[in-house]
Amino acid sequence: MPITRLRFPYLRVLLPRTKLAYVHLRNLLTDAKRDRTGRVFGYVAIWLSDELLLLYLQEGELVNATSTANGREYRSLSIADALAHVPAEPEFGEICFHEAEDEQLACMHWAQSHAPDGWPPELDARDPRQLFPYLMSTTFDGMLQIVVEGAVHYLILRDGAVVRGYITGDPGIGTLADRVKPLFQHRATRESMQIARWPVPPPLPVQAPPGLIKAYAELVSDLVAKLVQSGSDGAPAVAESARQMLLERHPVLDVFAVRPRSAGSAVVAPELTRGVAAWVSEVLWATGGQSKLSPEELLRETGHARRHVLQSAGFWDLLPWKVTW
Repeated sequence: MPITRLRFPYLRVLLPRTKLAYVHLRNLLTDAKRDRTGRVFGYVAIWLSDELLLLYLQEGELVNATSTANGREYRSLSIADALAHVPAEPEFGEICFHEAEDEQLACMHWAQSHAPDGWPPELDARDPRQLFPYLMSTTFDGMLQIVVEGAVHYLILRDGAVVRGYITGDPGIGTLADRVKPLFQHRATRESMQIARWPVPPPLPVQAPPGLIKAYAELVSDLVAKLVQSGSDGAPAVAESARQMLLERHPVLDVFAVRPRSAGSAVVAPELTRGVAAWVSEVLWATGGQSKLSPEELLRETGHARRHVLQSAGFWDLLPWKVTW
């Protein structure tokens, strides 16, 4: 399916689909954070020559990103990597900015980042006379994604019954049943229909902003340097050994490797904070007694300049030491 045909549901059009050359993307995203009317839940879709980028926003803040080259297979991108895909002076491409329910954003991202559950081999999910009785009989809880000729739709089910839906097209026309029924009515349409299901999606994951990743990297670097200054010459080796040891439990720590295996991948903020807290704690426990300063003193001296950023991320609360400022 050509990616240019892909369309997703929306509540309100903030920027209709237009040529990318006419829009300054970074200004658009900055205004979304500053302008009261733009601080919405929604998505920015960017059609490039070889991929479709989807930027997810919550209250105007860019929180996640995905991309697809064929409309079937998606991959998660870091926010920085996604923005880097957009040329500074594009000659081709299109863009739109749509407001959408936060639940819809969670459905979109979950479907794009997780494999669907399968259907029984004897079931034709494209036939509503088979599909909906089956969902009802299994008291299915979750979501359906229905793709018809590039238009993507989502249905939310509880105990096998449809309770909400997000249907591509004008959101003000007809009831949910009125808008879903035509999707199944024409056999020619059903032949090209794709229907997949997933469990109830969790909330849209929020990526760690590049500034938070940088703050953690600087904190660990300053902490290791302070340990060396105060008598623990082996602190750099201890820090790298601790990071390697914790990788299985906290894969997010790979982002701090000299050559990350997952360069450009998305890093979720809470996972990042938990991983760095475990890393810092392990380093301080392993170097205990080698430094002239206590863990509280080391943390206070190296974390003072960025204490508010890390506090807002919940970092200090995850440490076994109480740091006073």
